[in-house]
Amino acid sequence: MNILLWHVHGSWTTAFVQGPHTYLVPVTPDRGADGRGRADTFTWPSSVREISPAGLAEAPVDLVVLQRPHEEELATRWLGGRRPGRDVPAVYVEHNTPRGDVPDTRHPAADRTDLTLVHVTHFNRLFWDNGATRTAVIEHGIVDPGHLYTGRLPRAAVVVNEPVRRRRFVGTDLLPQLAEAAPLDVFGMRTEGLADRLGLPAERCRTTDLPQRHLHAALAERRLYLHPVRWTSLGLSLLEAMHLGMPVVALATTEAVEAVPAGTGTLSTRPEVLAAAARRYLAEPEAAAEDGARARQAALERYGVKRFLDDWEHLIAEVRS
Repeated sequence: MNILLWHVHGSWTTAFVQGPHTYLVPVTPDRGADGRGRADTFTWPSSVREISPAGLAEAPVDLVVLQRPHEEELATRWLGGRRPGRDVPAVYVEHNTPRGDVPDTRHPAADRTDLTLVHVTHFNRLFWDNGATRTAVIEHGIVDPGHLYTGRLPRAAVVVNEPVRRRRFVGTDLLPQLAEAAPLDVFGMRTEGLADRLGLPAERCRTTDLPQRHLHAALAERRLYLHPVRWTSLGLSLLEAMHLGMPVVALATTEAVEAVPAGTGTLSTRPEVLAAAARRYLAEPEAAAEDGARARQAALERYGVKRFLDDWEHLIAEVRS
């Protein structure tokens, strides 16, 4: 089967393209947002094939995976007039929590009868107004990086992109208080200069951006994973850290309350509780390793890539029947 999807979310796509199909990923000369092509920071199989907009006009496509509102018009144009949901089976994958008048935000695909709206968390489906559109939830799947945890560095790892711009959404404003409890290593895009922006000494808030193949090893050296995000669907980096065997210290918001069970870390809406948990892990490395091992087991059971791909195969069969 040929599945058309855009390279929007690298980590999610990495799991999705592990399936048994051919995945057509648009590429444009500028490799902009609508034509990034294959990822250069993730490991994708050879079944992921770049295709130009011109090449799509005559390409056999069995399923379109939409992920952004404008992709429907784009797909219709690039597919030579074939319309997703009408002429070609289609699903719309929603990665994000709603923005705007929550919880009354209408989804762009609300009240559609010709496609299925797939949420990546139950929290997403609950908070979006989906109207009469058929919905499904397929929870994330993670390609297992292995139990790499050593925790040898008494520091907390944070993974976030653009922490200055996204500020309260990702809990950037909480980092100064948390950095008093544990020195932070913040990984992600556009993190440079973060310590200065927060008024922190450089040693208390180091930043770097690494490709995934190097990121996992770096995370696993840190004593704990810190997830101060207020409003997101569910950060895949949180699930990756659990797969690595890291204990989790996270805000008890959004889907994190489902993903992080008891005995795998600390969840709270009180930053001072998170700070205390970080101090404990720094002082008790054995406790950190034990909680991290339980976190890994919980993540493998709920967010393994086999379950993820099986769920998608069942849904694809339903959509195409």
